[in-house]
Amino acid sequence: MDRPAKPNYRRRQLGRTLRKLREAAGLSQEDAGRPLRFSTSKMSRIEQGYIPGYNDFLALLDRYGIISSDYGEYVRMFDYAKEKGWWHAFGLSDRGFVSVEAEASWIRNYQLGFVPGLLQTEDYMRATFAGARDPVEGELLENQVRVRLRRQNRLTEAPVLNLHTVVDEFALRREPCDAAELRRMLAAGELPNVEIQVLPQTVGSHDGLYSNFILAGFPDRAEPDLAYLSYGFGSLQIEKEAEVRAARLTFDHLADRALDHEDSRKLIARMIAEV
Repeated sequence: MDRPAKPNYRRRQLGRTLRKLREAAGLSQEDAGRPLRFSTSKMSRIEQGYIPGYNDFLALLDRYGIISSDYGEYVRMFDYAKEKGWWHAFGLSDRGFVSVEAEASWIRNYQLGFVPGLLQTEDYMRATFAGARDPVEGELLENQVRVRLRRQNRLTEAPVLNLHTVVDEFALRREPCDAAELRRMLAAGELPNVEIQVLPQTVGSHDGLYSNFILAGFPDRAEPDLAYLSYGFGSLQIEKEAEVRAARLTFDHLADRALDHEDSRKLIARMIAEV
């Protein structure tokens, strides 16, 4: 059995589909697995997103009463779950945020110190990577830039990603943010799936001063939302429902205190004139 460290979204989706087929057939995990010599633990792992071998997969479909002429859609789902994401070509695994964002249908992003990656110009990206404690250089730098530019395609290519971002004004008033970067944000804000809010400096102290964070939701409603933190020396993916709910409430609170989309665009336009 193919067992990655943790199943990604595609694999979990396949597992949920197999669980629904089993339940529709009126079988417990033990009843479904017994004739196939599958232990209950193996059945559980499969339904959690650990992909079985192809023949085992077909055996499960047969066990659940799916006739061979109807295998097509399930086999396509199986092949899709087995595919490696485009980010693997750049040396990234499924554990980071790129794989999460690639499958998400919406992102809510709060940024204190930086312009969100999905809205950055290439010059901004390069300056940010160069300014790190351990500067990114050479081929690694080029790969990082390519990945970030590729991620931005989600804003305009189907399936389109819905982005709602709240950016602290502080991030827009310090280098490497320049007029080109601000114009990039204005252009992105014209997209119907992008909402940009600026949290003005006049707000004073607020919960967003603790850290940046991201919320992600998925097209399959059975897939729970998650929160993601990225900081200077690591990252953390949060899936506990109570903590994700707290992150959602924090984002809503920050959005309430920020300028609305149109007033944020006006502020950014004034900042361009100042620059």
